[in-house]
Amino acid sequence: MRALVAAGLVLVLAACSSPEPGGNAPSKAPAPAGLKVEEVAGGFQHAWDIGFLPDGSMLVTERPGRIKLVRDGQVTPVDIDLTDVQVRGEGGLMGLVIHPDNQRFTVCYNTVRDVRLVTFRLDGTKATKTKDLLTGMPSNPSGRHSGCRPTLAPDGSMFVATGDIAQARNPQDKTSLGGKVLRIDPETGEGAAGNPFITSANANERRVYSFGHRNVQGVVFRPGSDQVFSSEHGPDVDDEVNLVQKGANYGWDPSKGGTQARYDESVPMTDLQRFPDAVPAAWSSGSTTEAICQAAFWNGKLAITALKGSKLLLFTLDAAGKVQNVSIPEELNDRYGRLRAARTAPDGSLYVTSSNGTDDKLLRLTGTA
Repeated sequence: MRALVAAGLVLVLAACSSPEPGGNAPSKAPAPAGLKVEEVAGGFQHAWDIGFLPDGSMLVTERPGRIKLVRDGQVTPVDIDLTDVQVRGEGGLMGLVIHPDNQRFTVCYNTVRDVRLVTFRLDGTKATKTKDLLTGMPSNPSGRHSGCRPTLAPDGSMFVATGDIAQARNPQDKTSLGGKVLRIDPETGEGAAGNPFITSANANERRVYSFGHRNVQGVVFRPGSDQVFSSEHGPDVDDEVNLVQKGANYGWDPSKGGTQARYDESVPMTDLQRFPDAVPAAWSSGSTTEAICQAAFWNGKLAITALKGSKLLLFTLDAAGKVQNVSIPEELNDRYGRLRAARTAPDGSLYVTSSNGTDDKLLRLTGTA
C-alpha cells in the first residue's frame, strides 16, 4: 500500500511540474530504500533551525521565541533574553547559524520594528547578547513573508535569505533588504567585499547579492563548487529552487514595474517579459505549491524540506547545477507532517525538524538517499 501511495504522489508531482521557463519538469521517482530515520528529541513547538556544536550537541530555535540545547537526546532550555521577539503569523524566532569560533551564534527574528540578526555568546546553557549584527530588515505586522535564514559561506561571509514581507516594491528595490539574498560580513553586518553593488552609496544595496525574490526560506552552498542554491515560496504556484548568481534579478515584481502599491500575486514568479534578463528557476513546482523550506546538501543531493507538502525532496543535480531528477523518501512522506529545518551534521547525517506546532520532532537521517 505504501508503495502505491508513493507512486501516486510521484505522478501528482510530475503533473504539477511546469514546462515553462523556470520549471524544467524533471522526472520524479521514489527514493531508494535504505533510509533510516531516528527521532532524536521531541516536544518542540515550530522548531525552525538547527546549529551544531563541537561537543556533538545542537541548538534548536523555536518560532515562539525559545532556543533549546539538545545533548544525547536530552532537551534543555537555553537561558537567553529574547523578550524583544515579536511572534505573529509566520514571524518570530527563525534562522540560526553557529560562528566558526563555536562560541557565538547569530539568530534572525522579528521585533515590533523590523526583522534583525542578533549575535549571542554561548556559555554552557546561558547565552549573552554581544551585538545587533543587522537591523532594519523590513517586517510585516502580521509576520507574513519574514524569511529569514542565515548561513555561513565557505569564504567566511554570511548569506541571509529574506522575505519581501508582502510589500509590492521590496523585491525589485535594491535599497530594501526584503525579498533578497544578502551577503554580509558576519562581524560587522556590512556588505561583504566583492558584492555586486559594493560601490553603492546606499548601505543596504551594498549588502544585496541577488534580488527579485518573494520569500526565500533556505540558502545553501554546494560542496566542491562555487554554486549557491536557494529555496523559495511561490504564491499558489511555482515554488522555486534557484541557482543564485551574483547581482542577478530573479524576476518577482508584484508592483508591476512600480506602477502600483497593491501586492499583486498574479504576476509570474519569474517575469521574463518585464525582465528579460531575469534568471529562470532551476526547478519549479508548477501549478501547485509544496511550500518548500530549508535546503541542505546531503549524500551529494540537494535536500529540501516541504511544509505544505509534508515531505523531503531530494534533487539530483548535474555538474552545472541543472536538476536531473527529484525523489521523495517514503520514510518521511507525510509521516511527520510539516517539515522545516534541514542541516547537514559534521558526521554527514541530515537533521530535519517537523513544524506542526505541537510536539515537533528533531529527526536524524542516515543511510542511502
